Amino acid sequence: MIKVRNVTYGYKKENDILKDITIDIKDNETIVVMGRNGSGKSTLGKLISGIIRPKEGKILIDDLDIADKKNKEEIRKKIGIVFQNPENQIIFNNIKDELSFALKDLKSEEVEKRIHEVLSKVHMEDKIKDDLYELSLGQKQRIVISEILAKHPKYIVFDEPTTMIDSKGKEKIHNIIEELKKEGYTILYITNMAEEILLADRILILDNGRIVEEIKREELLDKLQVMEQYDIKIPVLLEILQELKKEKFEINLKDYSVQELVIKLKEMIKK
Repeated sequence: MIKVRNVTYGYKKENDILKDITIDIKDNETIVVMGRNGSGKSTLGKLISGIIRPKEGKILIDDLDIADKKNKEEIRKKIGIVFQNPENQIIFNNIKDELSFALKDLKSEEVEKRIHEVLSKVHMEDKIKDDLYELSLGQKQRIVISEILAKHPKYIVFDEPTTMIDSKGKEKIHNIIEELKKEGYTILYITNMAEEILLADRILILDNGRIVEEIKREELLDKLQVMEQYDIKIPVLLEILQELKKEKFEINLKDYSVQELVIKLKEMIKK
């Protein structure tokens, strides 16, 4: 479990980016963090992944304090982060070289096995001999995700990973995250994309550096006005389900993945 306790981050009290943040991220849970630009979403992701340290408060990763330098290596094994621009996280030109570098502490035969395993998870195994400069941004992002997975983390922070990617690439990454959820990864997903709300078990809304709303997945249809209040665009799928709910068609969002919801919706409309 990740525990964030009374965390504040910034340089001057009146200009703190995050203010007194307290949350628990349970094992196997996917939390989506949303909010206006400048609300502190990316800062929260960097704090939890250990890139920066709180000014006040504590962050514990499986009871390991991020602020304690002796925990740095252990925490680095437990958590990985994927940023907006994959090109900022890629070092080598060749895919195999990139993944081999991430696994440099393993024996060569184990490295080979792990590379094939993680490329399969992101559906890029046929690209193993390709150079990274030949890939689209979406494909590069999938390679970055595979590099994170190669280290076998327990937790993954996604910081707006689809912002720079076309719609086809977005869909592929959504599907990968759905698969990672099923495999039991604990995910913190930072986004401003409406359709990505449905990846969540819980949604946290940040505003002016504070958590102003916490919404469970099954509460979404009852909280659409709350989200609109903070300029969060509502996915078309949720708008349709809300209208169907008015006509007494009930659906529990907690029970379905995004793909399953689409199938269920089609069935409901046919009826």
